[in-house]
This record gives sequence, structure tokens and C-alpha cells, in this order.
Amino acid sequence: MPPVQFSSGDAIADRRMDYARMLFDGGDLQAALELVEQAVELVPAWAAGWFRLGEYREKASLVEHAVEAFRKVLAIEPQDIFGARLKLALLGAEEVPEHPPSRYVESLFDGYADRFETALVEKLGYSVPARLAEMLMPAAPYRLAVDLGCGTGLMGLEARPMTKRLEGFDLSLNMIEKARQKDIYDHLAQADISLPSDRTTLFSDVLARHRADLVMAADVLIYLGSLQTVFPLVTDLLAPAGLFAFSIEDAGVDEGFVLRDSLRYAHSKDYIRQLLDLHHLRLLDVQRIDLRHDRGKPVGGMLFLSQKQ
Repeated sequence: MPPVQFSSGDAIADRRMDYARMLFDGGDLQAALELVEQAVELVPAWAAGWFRLGEYREKASLVEHAVEAFRKVLAIEPQDIFGARLKLALLGAEEVPEHPPSRYVESLFDGYADRFETALVEKLGYSVPARLAEMLMPAAPYRLAVDLGCGTGLMGLEARPMTKRLEGFDLSLNMIEKARQKDIYDHLAQADISLPSDRTTLFSDVLARHRADLVMAADVLIYLGSLQTVFPLVTDLLAPAGLFAFSIEDAGVDEGFVLRDSLRYAHSKDYIRQLLDLHHLRLLDVQRIDLRHDRGKPVGGMLFLSQKQ
């Protein structure tokens, strides 16, 4: 969490939270819990402190008390910038939301932007952009490509040699600024793809519908559960016979989507196929790969290439 959001504004409470984190990292969960409880007693309206308390209580298998802490977070911070509702869903206290709060995703990546590429590529073995680019190369060159959830521009770097015009959209302004520094996009803007098309910034007087012959979404759909808004956006972006290339985490179930402990969503192959059929996108190719590593283990996923009919 970015420091400006995490600080309580009280030096003693912040110091106890720092000590708690050191104790937790050292394996002394009980002592860490006690210090976090003391910290939120000092600053009762500290949403980030209550969230940390909820996490530690969850680790200690104090489920009811963890639920209490996460509900306190929501009471203090209704926009749910910390993702407390996702935690409540994992604990069985609420239904799994169709998508996480936009403010949570935006804040997550705003705080992650500076270390995003180092963490993802160098430490977690992320290879999705390169693998998607391999699938896209046979149909290149493209006239106009749209990179949804462009992040710092990893997919854009792969796509730039294949397209005349490249547009990037992301929810995080900090990620967009990192992408802008690469100087590879012809247009960059903030956009929330969890919203219907009439409420996004994907279209305007100068950004026409059906303008793209390629739309990409690399490691983006994992931050959405239901994809009911995304596929209409894609079909609105695509010109006839345009391509849609994207990745998902494999849910390992027959249908639908699931929320993982990582607070990311995984989708089933059948769920994706149903959406492709519904929105008149013909499946051209699907590949199973390890998307990245998480906690030392590979994360299984799939790459899809589809074409608008």
C-alpha cells in the first residue's frame, strides 16, 4: 500500500504498525496482532490499520474477528480502496462480487507502478505479452491496435512493430505515465473497462467505434470477475474481421469464474467460449501456459485469439 494511504497520521500508531510488520515477518503472529490492535485503538478511524488487522486475524484463523475488521474498513472507507469486500467474500461473509471496486484496482496499480516491471518480469517470470505477440504475428501488420489495461506498456512494446497506430488505456494514471515514458503509444488515456461503453473514455468524437483491427488484453481480465461489460466493449472497438487477443487465469472449473486468494479472478474455458459465441467472436486459437509465478508456484492460464465475425 502506498505510504500516503497507509499512514495513520499518528507517529506512535505508525511505529507500532511497523514493529508489528517486523514481528509478523519474523513469524511471531500473536505479538504482531497485539501491536496492530493497539495501533487501531490509538486511531480508530484508520482504515488501512483495520485492514492489516483483518489480514493478521485471517492468518491466525480468527475468521469472525477478521470479518469484523474488514467490515470496519468498509464503514470507514466505503469506496473500498483496500479491497475489503473481496476479503469478506473469500471468508464466506459476502457473495463474490462480479468485479472488484474500481478504486481498489486503481489504487493497487498506482502504488505498484514504480516496481511493476521488475517484480513481474524479473522476479515472477511473466511472459504473456511475448506469447500473445507470437499468436498475433501471422496476421500482421495491423492498421490500429488497442491495448486494454496497457499498464506500463509491456504488451505495447511487443505490438508496436506490428501496427501503424497503437492506443493504450488503463485505470491507473501512474501506470499510464510509465507507459508514456516508453514513447510507443499514439494515444494514452485512463479508462475503466468494468463500465458500459457509454460511460467509458474508449469512444469520443475522435475515437470512433469499430476503429480497431486488433484489441489486446494481457493479464487484464484477471481483475474482473464477470466479463459481461468487457466483451461488448471489445466488439464496439473491433472493425469487421478484427482480432481480439487476451489472457485469463484458468479457473479449473467447468463454468463461470472464481475469486482466488490472490484477490485475482480466474475464468473457465467454457465461460470464455460462451462469451465469444454470444458476441460473435470466432475462436481461432487457444493455448495453455504458465502466466507467471506466485509464491513460488506457476499460475496456470490460457491465451485466446478470436476474430469478429
